[in-house]
Amino acid sequence: MFSKSRINEPGPKQGEGETNTDATATRAAAPTAKPAVPDYAAQAAKPKAAVSVLSTDLTITGNLKTTGDIQIEGTVEGDIRAHLLTVGETATIRGEVIADDVVVNGRVIGRVRGLKVRLTSTAKVEGDIIHKTIAIESGAHFEGSVQRADDPLNNGSKAPMPAAPAAPAAPATSAATSAATAARKADNGS
Repeated sequence: MFSKSRINEPGPKQGEGETNTDATATRAAAPTAKPAVPDYAAQAAKPKAAVSVLSTDLTITGNLKTTGDIQIEGTVEGDIRAHLLTVGETATIRGEVIADDVVVNGRVIGRVRGLKVRLTSTAKVEGDIIHKTIAIESGAHFEGSVQRADDPLNNGSKAPMPAAPAAPAAPATSAATSAATAARKADNGS
């Protein structure tokens, strides 16, 4: 009725159940294997830095630059450059904001440049927005212009100038072609 479980049985003795060449191959493979890197080293190779938070009672005069994420709850009078910038509801920023991702819940007075820009319903932005993608929730307050750019982070301090119209160049090309054609006719006729 009951079958005997094999869990508690000892495994085969060395040489039992395996051929001599298998045992030799197993023993030979074990010492030649590379020493394993500890699991924690692979997992903790480069941990992501925590978000830097500037609290509501903090006022900073000067520029901020980070490659990480930053959340502003206080006041900053200067430019900010970051990977992800979150402007809290109580925050006020007077300066240019440049980040891959910008989420504005509070107030920004100055230009906003970002790959992804999001103005939530509590946002108040007074300045131009240069973006690749933008989302503006209902209730957001915005005064300025919005411009789409493929690379808004590297446009420099000024917005890119539109390309010169090609219409004036076309008549010049036609005139040059006509002159070349007339010269060929004159050569052939002589």
